[in-house]
Amino acid sequence: MRGLSEAVLPARMGTPFRWLVGASWVTNLGDGIALAAGPLLVASQTQDPLLVALGALVQRLPWLLFGLHAGVLADRVDRRRLVAAIDLARAGVLAVLAVALATGDVGIAAILAALFVLGTAEVFADVTSGTLLPMVVGRADLGVGNARLMAGTLTMNELAGPALGAVLFVAGTAWPFVTQAVLLVLGALLVSRMRLPAHERPAERAHVRRDIAQGLRWVWGNAAVRTLTLTSVSFNVTFGAAWAVLVLYADQRLGLSPVGYGVLTSMGALGGFAGTAAYDWLERRAGLATLMRVGLVIETLTHLVLALTTTAWVAMVVMAVFGAHAFVWGTTSRTVRMRAVPIGLQGRVGSLAAMGGFSGILVGQLVGGLIARVWGITGPFWFGFVGSAVILALIWRQLGHIAHVGEETPVPAR
Repeated sequence: MRGLSEAVLPARMGTPFRWLVGASWVTNLGDGIALAAGPLLVASQTQDPLLVALGALVQRLPWLLFGLHAGVLADRVDRRRLVAAIDLARAGVLAVLAVALATGDVGIAAILAALFVLGTAEVFADVTSGTLLPMVVGRADLGVGNARLMAGTLTMNELAGPALGAVLFVAGTAWPFVTQAVLLVLGALLVSRMRLPAHERPAERAHVRRDIAQGLRWVWGNAAVRTLTLTSVSFNVTFGAAWAVLVLYADQRLGLSPVGYGVLTSMGALGGFAGTAAYDWLERRAGLATLMRVGLVIETLTHLVLALTTTAWVAMVVMAVFGAHAFVWGTTSRTVRMRAVPIGLQGRVGSLAAMGGFSGILVGQLVGGLIARVWGITGPFWFGFVGSAVILALIWRQLGHIAHVGEETPVPAR
């Protein structure tokens, strides 16, 4: 057991890192439970498609409304205390919601309001949590640290959490939210155990617009981070375009049943597990620049093969490979950004990257739907292939520089 613990959470990375991973994993499990329980709760209250869609929107809209503000706050206050306070506040809202559900004294308007508040709090918690890793581990260990945190996202948030949320909802509508509240309290306790080095915060009075503008100027003025951000946004557009019609593609192109579509999408998660297991080895053997280049080649070819094939098993293999790439790319790009960005700007730059990625997917989904309507179900995949190939050709030489920016090593807390 000690050997397994050392492999997953190396002692050299310090006790604060272990507290951070524990907090991240338990809160991700709670967020995964909400992914299933939230839509189920809305659907149990109304069959109006507009209200059901609104239930999903109010949980995503806060990213566009408050993402940059969350970055400003994360760079202004004690980050550890902010994460703990937000998690406790989320637990309080969930407790009130659970009591209302248990007593039957709740309507769809109150549920939508609660989901919006929880979504807003999650934005601030996620942005601030993303600034903690470079404060507790050295530059050389950021890749391993990000891999462990993303492994928790994949396992807890995307796989175990939604399944558990559905089971708990069947047992009783209040149970998923009670469980998430307990997990958030546990996460707050774990993150409060972390000991962080002091980081210099601006002494002048806070000014949100000025602070946001400072973060934007820094990103635009740093060629490597600017290119990395624009690359992530543009590749999310091509990804969003293709994946927006994936369910129709599975039916019309591959002839899959609904169960087959579920298997197709789950192959990405299986690939993610492979990427999780192999990341440490890949980083040691290949280096970040090679991982970035190979990953973007894989993503580009994914669109091409899916545009050409009509064979279900070929598509499933491609999805598994893409899932591994998505995990490795996400870990690598976060690591590169964290190495390059000063500690005092991690919140603003990280929130900008998250908002850019989210916006890219939204734009891509709209573009994909329009293309599919005009040029057929494979049109978005051809768009993804050509767009990705052009972008990759433009940035190919710059990727080597991007991977090696940021020579200063954050001072870890032990």
